[in-house]
Amino acid sequence: MKRHKHVIYPRTLGEKIYGLFIGPLLVVGIVFVALKFFHLTPGTFSGISFSDLGLAAGLTLYRLMLAFAVSLIIAVFLALFVTSSPVIEKIFLPMFDILESVPILAFFPIIIIFFIKFDFLNGAAIFILFMTMLWNIVFTLVGGLKIIPKDIIYAAEVFKIKGLNYIRKVILPAIFPEMVTGSILAVAQGWNLIIVAEVMHVYIPNGSPSSDLFGLGSILVKAASNGQTDLFLAALAVMIIIIAILNFFIWQKLIHYAERYKFD
Repeated sequence: MKRHKHVIYPRTLGEKIYGLFIGPLLVVGIVFVALKFFHLTPGTFSGISFSDLGLAAGLTLYRLMLAFAVSLIIAVFLALFVTSSPVIEKIFLPMFDILESVPILAFFPIIIIFFIKFDFLNGAAIFILFMTMLWNIVFTLVGGLKIIPKDIIYAAEVFKIKGLNYIRKVILPAIFPEMVTGSILAVAQGWNLIIVAEVMHVYIPNGSPSSDLFGLGSILVKAASNGQTDLFLAALAVMIIIIAILNFFIWQKLIHYAERYKFD
């Protein structure tokens, strides 16, 4: 059985030069021109300095990456569990589908109230991001497990590769391309939700903006509501640059590396 290649990684020298150098520089250049167009120069944006924006970016990235790491680990276990037998799959896969379809934001107020008791609002943000990312990876991995060629499974049986050895030497390499694809989708979903995850006061009973978590998401919301165009554009520019860097220097590298594990 062949895998369908959904993503083409740069192969020619020109494409690789673009992916590693020209692409990132182009993104930075476009952001710089946009800031100049709106007469924004390095300094302070509505009371927030570039160093503050850097700190906000670091905190946002920390929440996203921690949530992603947890969701990836749990997704692997859930995917292995649900495909371990036809009976388990028939029972739990529809349940996973229902859980994915339930809007997680409907439970956000309850989640926040729970984490408030432990004075850990960061935990609420990370948890909501985790739940948002989880199912993207789970269903992608389930699809990857389904298309592992029978020959590879039979070969593992012949060589008596079992248990953790089987997962490490057979399963994880086989599903690595799907793991990368699911991770890209999951992190993209996390960026979409980061504004909600950091703006806590909307979901806290009698909450105030002081309850919000400091990060790019909360800065964007406050800047938009206060009409601080300079701050809004600066925070948006920082977010775009971070996403571009992740795409060019991490995700594309992983997609390229995953090519060697695809079945032909």
